[in-house]
Amino acid sequence: MAKIKSVEPNIADLANGWMKSYDLDYKLEQESLNSEIDQALNDYYSKNGGAGGNRPDAKLLLRDKNMVDYPILIEYKGYEGKLVKSDMDGKVANKTAKNQPDFKTIKSYAVNGAVHYANALLHYTSYTDIIAIGMTGYKDERDKLQYEIGIYYVSKSNFGIGQKVDDYTDFSFLKKQNFDQFIEKVKRLKLTQKEIEKLKEQREQEINASLVKLNNDIYQNEKGLSERDRVYLVAASIIATLGVPGKVAALEKQELKSSTENGNRDGDIILRKIRAFLNEKNLPQEKRELIIRTLQNTLTTDNINRVENGESQLKRVFTKIVDDLGIYYKIGLSTDFTGKLFNEMYSWLGFSQDKLNDVVLTPSYVATLLARLARVNMNSYVWDFATGSAGLLVAAMNEMLNDAKEKLKSPDEFIHKSAEIKANQLLGLEILSEVYMLAILNMILMGDGSSNILNKDSLKEFNGNYGFGKTNEKFPADAFVLNPPYSAPGNGMIFVEKALSMMSKGYAAIIIQSSAGSGKAVEYNKNILKHSTLLASIKMPIDLFIGKSSVQTNVYVFRVGEAHQKDDIVKFIDFSNDGYTRSDRKKASCNLRDTDHAKERYQEIVDLVRFGKQKLNIFTPKEYYEATIDPDNGADWNKSAPIDTKPTLEEFEKTVADYLAWEVSNLLKNQDLEDDRLGK
Repeated sequence: MAKIKSVEPNIADLANGWMKSYDLDYKLEQESLNSEIDQALNDYYSKNGGAGGNRPDAKLLLRDKNMVDYPILIEYKGYEGKLVKSDMDGKVANKTAKNQPDFKTIKSYAVNGAVHYANALLHYTSYTDIIAIGMTGYKDERDKLQYEIGIYYVSKSNFGIGQKVDDYTDFSFLKKQNFDQFIEKVKRLKLTQKEIEKLKEQREQEINASLVKLNNDIYQNEKGLSERDRVYLVAASIIATLGVPGKVAALEKQELKSSTENGNRDGDIILRKIRAFLNEKNLPQEKRELIIRTLQNTLTTDNINRVENGESQLKRVFTKIVDDLGIYYKIGLSTDFTGKLFNEMYSWLGFSQDKLNDVVLTPSYVATLLARLARVNMNSYVWDFATGSAGLLVAAMNEMLNDAKEKLKSPDEFIHKSAEIKANQLLGLEILSEVYMLAILNMILMGDGSSNILNKDSLKEFNGNYGFGKTNEKFPADAFVLNPPYSAPGNGMIFVEKALSMMSKGYAAIIIQSSAGSGKAVEYNKNILKHSTLLASIKMPIDLFIGKSSVQTNVYVFRVGEAHQKDDIVKFIDFSNDGYTRSDRKKASCNLRDTDHAKERYQEIVDLVRFGKQKLNIFTPKEYYEATIDPDNGADWNKSAPIDTKPTLEEFEKTVADYLAWEVSNLLKNQDLEDDRLGK
């Protein structure tokens, strides 16, 4: 049987002919579109899995009425059935079952190849919205060319996976008079929440692999860098490559020339880019200078800028960071990315095991729970006295912004309120300088609420004032969230006592080792109840921090400004089953799975604390118990529903029936033995 011949030249001729007739300035495979796109295609791994050299069959840049440029990347194939390969969910299948790049598919299918090219631009350029086009065809029995076209939208909003736009029979949607209408259709594309969660899961798995690779590369190949240096280099590299649209261009790898000229070394270049980036942020001047000083100590050392074989160590490390992590912070994975990043970098810092447990990150869904239990809204002033990487403040900020978006119908009002929230309504304190820098980076990545993240000891140095700008004014805190270091006095309740004593009203939600409520923090607890009311005690899953810590934790919720009375009702909730199944397997496809209505359970917890047992739905009366505590005790915060030992009538009848059945069975056995003895 004769081998089927590819008609790719015919397909290319037809499609390029359309674009020529539309008077479009398209570029062919070997031609340059612009240096930024060319460099990105060259730097990204190829369709064969090698190093770079990606060349779309055709490419062009089109601008819409809003002056936004859209790269258009086109891949041609010449066989029937080679347009697109999709997975079971109908998404472009560029990953294997093990979540590795499927190079065979990327190479063989037109749309898959075009989406691969689009991801190169997401990773390495400032473009966040790309159109990927695949086209293939064949000749039928009458030697007539048949073809099909796939048009996909690839962007940071869909995590680079690609969404089908519509069915088309030619490229006329690219014509100048049609392009704006096409872009309007693109903007209406939406992902369901279920799709978003699944895509985030996939990206999380990739992040884990990339972080381990980065860690190993730096640890094994880059000598002379302390743990702190490594953390600062990651922070500096990410800030330098973020850019500010229309104002500060993201730093590109090729801009680092490894020069020995004083003031023009690689560290000097990165530092200038960071300074330009921070100048565009709404940060107090002292804050900007503090960040610069902290990073400058690492970036400008002689060793890291020394040139060997034409390249500095700093350029090598910068390149590794951008290559391994670039796409994840550029596509906006928010806490999913930063949480993984910070967890990995904590492990770099070489803490003792106790100290490592002290900086365990609160899972993002638990951080959101704490913010909601503290009743955070757009007018809240939220603080955290042991902020770590600022995960709790990020969760609070997101709740505040969501509330503002829902309540403020004027876009101008929302923009103003958002800036106010980020600049003046969040305050965090972190004593460890290297962890503090991670908190700064986290808040910058989140849209920048880093204005009042302070590198201070909250127990000894903090007087309750703003740290920057309005330094003579008290921070009017009315919401407190905390996951304290458990090695601190009272398992960390010392932080709670100080923070709540500095508040006159509001709510607080903390997650802490359970023993803090059953004897390890008696004096702190009694002092807290002199000015705050314990509203709820929630027993959390034992495996909440799996892989990092296995201590039993509770969430305690307070109303601040009212002393606890002996007759005040406390809601005791057993949240051991939060609906999630966790594992700590390194090669697991997903270590956190919603197996029993997890999201609904978390919402019900918030409702139960706020409104009481009338909100019982998923939880049972055995898991929800109302009782009082003794304000002068301090060790009775972990109660549970009493077990009823009195048997019901049904239980009594069953027990009697089981006993009678046992008696009859024994009688029959004895009779059989007697018959055997008598030889019957």
